[in-house]
Amino acid sequence: FESSYPSPSHECRTMLSRVSPLPGRPTPPLGRFARPALIGGHGDSLTLQMQPFSVASLRGASSFSAIAGGAVFVASAAYAQRLHRRSRLFRVSSRHASTMVEAVNVGLVRDFAPADHGAASLWRHFAELSEIPRPSGKEQAVLSHIKRFAEARGLPWAEDAVGNLVVRRPGSGGGEGALAVLLQGHLDMVCQKNTDVAHDFETDPIRFRIDGGWLHATGTTLGADNGVGVAAALAVLEQGPEAMLPPVEALFTVDEETGLTGAYGLDGTIVTATHLLNLDTEEFGSVYIGCAGGGDSMLTLGAPRNLVPAECDALLKVSVRGLMGGHSGVDIHEGRGNALVMVSALAADALAAAPRSVLVDLEGGDKHNAIPREAFVIVAVPSEDVAAVEVAITKRTSALREEFGLKEQKMNASTERIFEAEGTSTTKAFARSDASRFLSAIRLLPHGVIKMSHAMEGLVETSNNIAIVRTSDDGMSVLLSTRSSIGCALEAARDRLQAVADLAGGSLKREPAYPGWAPQPSSPLLELTRRKLGESCGGREPSVLAIHAGLECGILLEKCPTLKEAVSFGPTITGAHSPDEALEVATVKPFFDTLMAVLAELATAKA
Repeated sequence: FESSYPSPSHECRTMLSRVSPLPGRPTPPLGRFARPALIGGHGDSLTLQMQPFSVASLRGASSFSAIAGGAVFVASAAYAQRLHRRSRLFRVSSRHASTMVEAVNVGLVRDFAPADHGAASLWRHFAELSEIPRPSGKEQAVLSHIKRFAEARGLPWAEDAVGNLVVRRPGSGGGEGALAVLLQGHLDMVCQKNTDVAHDFETDPIRFRIDGGWLHATGTTLGADNGVGVAAALAVLEQGPEAMLPPVEALFTVDEETGLTGAYGLDGTIVTATHLLNLDTEEFGSVYIGCAGGGDSMLTLGAPRNLVPAECDALLKVSVRGLMGGHSGVDIHEGRGNALVMVSALAADALAAAPRSVLVDLEGGDKHNAIPREAFVIVAVPSEDVAAVEVAITKRTSALREEFGLKEQKMNASTERIFEAEGTSTTKAFARSDASRFLSAIRLLPHGVIKMSHAMEGLVETSNNIAIVRTSDDGMSVLLSTRSSIGCALEAARDRLQAVADLAGGSLKREPAYPGWAPQPSSPLLELTRRKLGESCGGREPSVLAIHAGLECGILLEKCPTLKEAVSFGPTITGAHSPDEALEVATVKPFFDTLMAVLAELATAKA
């Protein structure tokens, strides 16, 4: 599979010749596979495309197998060990599904908790989830996985019209008559990768790596947000009958990361629980009891693109890369750089340095809830003005480094000449007056913290993220994500966006805002969770916080009439929504201990 093999296709044929039939069944006809095609491979993984044949299962003491759609791979145990040593990771892909064989991720997390501890189950489920692609809006595979999980354990499940799934576990160990408790997490993950990483989030598994007590992915988001919460709920659901647990309803919502749309569409009648434990926060030792509401807005700036003037015979691409990015709620207070704001300043300087230059393109960002890490602009410039533009870019880059360099230590701004002379004859650009209008609008829009809370020290109350910019032959669109824990302040901030749209001759479309979650500081559930979390923290008093991010709790409390109280807690995750996402391994076991301790005490409260 690596360079040590002279012929990957030959090795594939060797594997497929080592098929072991089930007792009493004929050997599967290898001719049905035809010649397995090598369709992809990078690093230590290999992807094959094979035609499926019908085999229900192929398992035995001397072989291992994987079934993906209809594609089945079986090899002897000895061959599997040699394969594992050589490639460490092997993936079989069919037309309909993919699976991991000898998955590295499961082995990597196996020693993170004692085998007889519930956290070992959590880690196993998280590793399995990492093998299932789950972008927002494309959660079908992971939903099917959880349904199979429930059915294998005899647990009933219900699904609403938008795909939210509830799995129910009866009380046990003396908690049979207690009030039901809702465990909740979302199935989708933010899909971000570094530009030099070849990864398809719709087909490829997440690949774990360990660095100094932290679990990372390899050049992509990890999916601990919110895969760890989902894995914790699955670990609770499969506890044995001796576990002291109340009736548990595990709610797995879809499409959270693109605007909480799964929670918005929830049929609240599928939930009967009275207490909500949300497992989607990222700071172990803290209990969250409130969150911001938010709403997206689309700023549209219209203008035609026309052919570039003949005198502008050089195309320059100016790129900003290497910024920290991060979650536009959790990390917005840190003053991290926004690549779109930076590249707009670079573009304005380039146009000023070359009075005949024109704007061809400007793009950046790809998630409404992520601070843009990368962006680029293309300008068409007369050849004799290229040097002046490069000087202006260098000067602005130095200023950005002076302003952001202590925080954004990997920031990189580069200029690349694409082509010259006749190459620009079919390229289109905006008139300079329109380009000035576009760039001024982006630079006027608020980005970052707008106001800190007067009610809770250290809490961001209102913020705005300039999230995505796209250009077309009709103009420019700018997606903006605004958050606030006060509804009227949210709309006041969006009024400011409208003012910029008016000044720039554009239009602003506001999407409906989702509600925040109002804190209940005297909640008995909060007091219980604080006490149990403190025990897991060695007696340290937990922090009680609200978060400037969109949790689903506020929507769920509105949608589910039986819910009366809610708290949120989780292990420590840093860098969410970026390839720097990391999960602190040492916090996962005490997080799960806290969850089980809270559930055990709730099991003693009779309905």
